[in-house]
Amino acid sequence: MRAPTTSPSDSLRAGNRVVAGGIAAIVLILLAAAVFLFINLPDANAFNARVEQIFVENDGLTTGAEIKLLEILAQSGTAFSDVLSSYRVVIFVLLVFATALMIAALVFLVTIVALNRRISAIQRSGIQVSSLLISRETNAVYINDLEFKLTEAAIETLSVLAEARMDDDVMTGAQIEGVISGRDSSDCEEAAGATRVKRLRDALGNQLVSELLVKTIARRGYVLAVGKDVIRMM
Repeated sequence: MRAPTTSPSDSLRAGNRVVAGGIAAIVLILLAAAVFLFINLPDANAFNARVEQIFVENDGLTTGAEIKLLEILAQSGTAFSDVLSSYRVVIFVLLVFATALMIAALVFLVTIVALNRRISAIQRSGIQVSSLLISRETNAVYINDLEFKLTEAAIETLSVLAEARMDDDVMTGAQIEGVISGRDSSDCEEAAGATRVKRLRDALGNQLVSELLVKTIARRGYVLAVGKDVIRMM
């Protein structure tokens, strides 16, 4: 029985469905919260209606002071209505802002997850190098038309690894040191070659590029993770 397989396009469509579903869920939840909040807010004219009821029920209030009190109550009701209307606007703006923030957070989260998966895939398969040109004259290496300036020692180390890769060899630290120094590898220390490899990686600069380009094979040594046919030296 064949194991089910998934293509990158299927994964992309699934990711898009998750993002769309998450955005729809966020909008619906906040919309429901907004409707519930606005329904339970008091009516802006509730205070005015109550003041009007007081006017109707107390038509016997005829003195100047009593009428003045009723006028103050009416003005207070109008002020309360204006404040409550402004509160509704503020609440609406805050809900829109909260919706935008939650959608942005969801998109950023999905983007980060996608980038992490892509980096993991790169780490598993290595860098896709279409051309690797080593120039001893200029102490530079060109990887996919990207130029990396290196020291003379780093160029020597990279050249040794490139020649070994073209011969399908894996170089130990002692062998690298032996080739560069011109001594027998049995007379060289593993740490010396490992130091040269570390300096080469440091010279390349980008940690992801350097770690994937110059791969360490446990208990065997170091090798360039590129195809033999893409290596050129000048």
